[in-house]
Amino acid sequence: MQAFIGLLRTMRPKQWTKNLLFVFPAIIFDGQFFDLEPLLRVTLAFVLFSMTAGTVYVINDLVDIESDRQHPRKKFRPLPSGQLPVGLARTAAIIIPSITLGGAFLLEPALALILTAYLVLQIFYSFVLKHVVLIDVLTIMIGFVMRVAAGVVVIEVENFSPWLYATTGLLALFLAVGKRRQELIALGTNAANVRPIFKEYNLSLLDDMIRIITTSTLITYVLYTIEVSVEPGENYGLVTVPFVMYGLFRYLYLIHVRGEGSAPDEVLLKDRPLQVTLLFFGLTFVFILYIIPEL
Repeated sequence: MQAFIGLLRTMRPKQWTKNLLFVFPAIIFDGQFFDLEPLLRVTLAFVLFSMTAGTVYVINDLVDIESDRQHPRKKFRPLPSGQLPVGLARTAAIIIPSITLGGAFLLEPALALILTAYLVLQIFYSFVLKHVVLIDVLTIMIGFVMRVAAGVVVIEVENFSPWLYATTGLLALFLAVGKRRQELIALGTNAANVRPIFKEYNLSLLDDMIRIITTSTLITYVLYTIEVSVEPGENYGLVTVPFVMYGLFRYLYLIHVRGEGSAPDEVLLKDRPLQVTLLFFGLTFVFILYIIPEL
């Protein structure tokens, strides 16, 4: 039983919150969230993507098992600590994606294609791309764009803008670079031993990247709200821009002042101002997309 609990922990269920944030935007912003059939299809896509992402975490931990044993926090993970046997982890890394990809094909062949591409990309990332400077964080960004695409292909969208891909991709890149920055600080002189790619990064580079990404994220979101209108000429979505701006600034505050941000999912789950901001952002968009058209 302990081994299977270790397997579940290795699949990182806490990080599945990222799938909620990136798989569901298409149905929410397309105004179909309260339609039962599309909602069920997107929910299934979320579950299948979470299982696939969980498999990637298992593979990553198998690849990084030796370096994780030197990490002050990661050494307590199930694989490096011995709670999860290596043989069981390898078996799960084969069986789980086989079942997941089969289920995705039955739901929507395009979803199966996206999940297959995601799995291949992440395996390539585990062995090669994670060791290539800049490409490593860009690969993470592409993975999140694939999450958005997974929520798009399982339903028929009518009011969806490509700018949402750009916004979510840049937001993911913002979080990835922020996480790199905090890990570099936390590991100190041991950073390159734990993750060799840290030899190619320093705080100045990461801070400059964060500045560029923050600006780009805000601009693309503004363009998205302008393009997607409830009614012609009515850009009500612009009223949500302050929420996005505050959310970005709050996260910058957390990583620069509070020293947090090494695990974005943990920050979201425990930082009350971010939670409140996300709640008001969601409620405002629900009002714009679902209530204003009925008035």
